[in-house]
Amino acid sequence: MKRLLKLLRPFTIHLIFSVILALGYVVCTLLLPVWSGKAVDTIVGKGNVDFDSLKQIAGFMIILIGGAMVCQWGMNLLNNKVCYGLVKTLRQQAFSKLTKIPISDIDSHSHGDYVSRIISDSDTIADGLLLGFSTIFTGVVTIIGTIIMMIRMNFIIALIVIVLTPVSIFMARAISKNTYKYFMTQSKDRADITEFISEMTEQGELVRSLDISEKVKEDFEEKNKTLTGSSLKATFISSLTNPSSRAVNSLIYIAVIVAGAYAVITGKMSVGELSAFLGYTREYSRPFNDITGVLTELSGAFACAERVFELIDMEDEPDGELTFDGKFEGNIKFEDVFFSYKKDQKLIENLDLDVNAGQKIAIVGPTGAGKTTMINLVMRFYDVTGGAIKIDGIDVKELKRHELRDKIGMVLQETWLFSGTIRENLLISNPGISEEEMINAAKAAHAHSFIKKLPKGYDTLLEEDGGALSQGQKQLLCIARLMIALPPMLILDEATSSIDTRTEMKIQDAFSTMMKGRTTFIVAHRLRTIMNADIILYMEGGRVLESGTHSQLLKKGGKYAALYRSQFL
Repeated sequence: MKRLLKLLRPFTIHLIFSVILALGYVVCTLLLPVWSGKAVDTIVGKGNVDFDSLKQIAGFMIILIGGAMVCQWGMNLLNNKVCYGLVKTLRQQAFSKLTKIPISDIDSHSHGDYVSRIISDSDTIADGLLLGFSTIFTGVVTIIGTIIMMIRMNFIIALIVIVLTPVSIFMARAISKNTYKYFMTQSKDRADITEFISEMTEQGELVRSLDISEKVKEDFEEKNKTLTGSSLKATFISSLTNPSSRAVNSLIYIAVIVAGAYAVITGKMSVGELSAFLGYTREYSRPFNDITGVLTELSGAFACAERVFELIDMEDEPDGELTFDGKFEGNIKFEDVFFSYKKDQKLIENLDLDVNAGQKIAIVGPTGAGKTTMINLVMRFYDVTGGAIKIDGIDVKELKRHELRDKIGMVLQETWLFSGTIRENLLISNPGISEEEMINAAKAAHAHSFIKKLPKGYDTLLEEDGGALSQGQKQLLCIARLMIALPPMLILDEATSSIDTRTEMKIQDAFSTMMKGRTTFIVAHRLRTIMNADIILYMEGGRVLESGTHSQLLKKGGKYAALYRSQFL
């Protein structure tokens, strides 16, 4: 609650005006019972109707109703702006944190849960706060105002109302304490089903090719059943609050009628005053009914807020302070490097490697050998657990991550294209280049020919992850993007895995030109793409078992030679 209130500081002016409008709304609604009572007194008794006074009273009541309507409309407008502005800030903070937390946390956590926290949970917070602001502002002022008016009319009857009505609040509070845990479970189950839907949508082709649609439906039905169960529990428990409080308030209303009737008979109140008092009783109890409902909504909102704040409070990936002073050369040194994703599963141990600036280093080996892990360590997606990796003599842990990653360009086996035009995708890393330079890079990547065949060429709008483009076309666009960026160091992790052999051979010439003077790491299974590398590393189990040029390793007749023969002989 305190953290949410801190986020409201930029909206102080809005809140002040909202409170003023709430006061105006309450004043109008509190005056209505008084004039309603006077109207009753003008018509009491047969043939004793004062039509002139009744018309004046009716006109004034219409003005009060109009004033209440305008104040409520303005208040709701401001409250909407405050609540959705707050949630916008909350979402921004959560998404910003998502770009800063360690990759290891993202890899080890449900992606659907992150999506659910930023989208669904934030929406629930907005709904809860909106209802809370709209109700609590007016509710508190209404309660205070009606107490004053009732005491002025009849202290004893007012005391009955004031003492008994808060019982409904205590009942609601007791119930809302139990709803919190159910709303938390509901949020987690919703995140689980969001992750499942996202995964099944992304892997739709695979699901159908494996003919497991029925199994997927059964899994979804089970998750849907779990979410339905937790939602029903949360809703059922929370739904007890309003009926309970209304039952208490109805009993209080009956008590006021009995006590008020006695007051009328004894001449202490008129019929009109009793009518007005009953109106104030309704106005007094109504906020309690509304607030009990709000407590339930706020319970759900706070449960969701806790999940969003958990994300916001996650630790950023550690960063260094140093930058590359002067010219970046690209000398890399692995010094007795140790790393494992899990403490009980060893991967890279005692890895030593010297890479001179401008060298092409190829890394080959079976799946799980640690090839991509080496790349992750160089990029500081993960940090070494022992030893050090140094670039130009500086430990990468001491470098600012932006400084490090700004010097390295990557093309991965898994392509990434965002929703936008092809032009926007190509120029994202270097928006200042000319049209001619962009087209030349696309031609070098052999992407220009298929781009020109698209409906709007470079201005063709791509859907998420490339839309209808083939995997090979997506990869060509990623290669073109790297050629446009031209950073001083390159990482090619199965960069041509989805491209046909003929196109791959053509691209190699462009790659060779791009690699000149740039330190380059190449991870590949197709050995023809790395035969001209300066150093080839053969890895197994996180260890470099063999290193040398292509010809040296063939002469050695070891693991690399066996791998080569399996592909070409």
